[in-house]
Amino acid sequence: MRTGRKESGDNRGLAGVVDRNIRSLMEREREQELRRRLEDRIADAITRFAGSMRFVYLHLLLYEGWIVINLGWLPLRPFDPTFVVLAMVASVEAIFISTFVLISQNRMAALADRRADLDLQISLLAEHEISRVIALVRSIAERMGIEEAHDPELKELVRDVEPERVMDRISEEKGAGAPGE
Repeated sequence: MRTGRKESGDNRGLAGVVDRNIRSLMEREREQELRRRLEDRIADAITRFAGSMRFVYLHLLLYEGWIVINLGWLPLRPFDPTFVVLAMVASVEAIFISTFVLISQNRMAALADRRADLDLQISLLAEHEISRVIALVRSIAERMGIEEAHDPELKELVRDVEPERVMDRISEEKGAGAPGE
């Protein structure tokens, strides 16, 4: 029995439209990745490395070696016996790593905002379509004499949601719950 779904390969159980949407979104992400500025790619690469265990291991080795040499435990001449240079290097490195992380987070936040906008538009479109379907089914039910067609909730559900009014209502509710804002 055919269900209208693709049954081949890795797409088993996915509707064709879902598979197409996934491919479209992935292609869009690849295109955006290719259009990114060199600076953004560098910042992301540094952030990825700084957030890895290789970075931790490398720093353990470097700092351990620095400390052991400057404590005089090895037959090498100490070059930073007060560890002032070590503290300065670590501070400057922290400043730069923090900056790279912030750059990457800003880019990811902008991407999340774009996705949220897309989600909102899709939700509004789906809500509009559902309202139209409810109106159509209600009209059919009224003509067929089905009692549920006169449910007062259906009259509300048929109306389109006005996003501005919803946002105003949320703001009102937040203002009422937080005195002094």
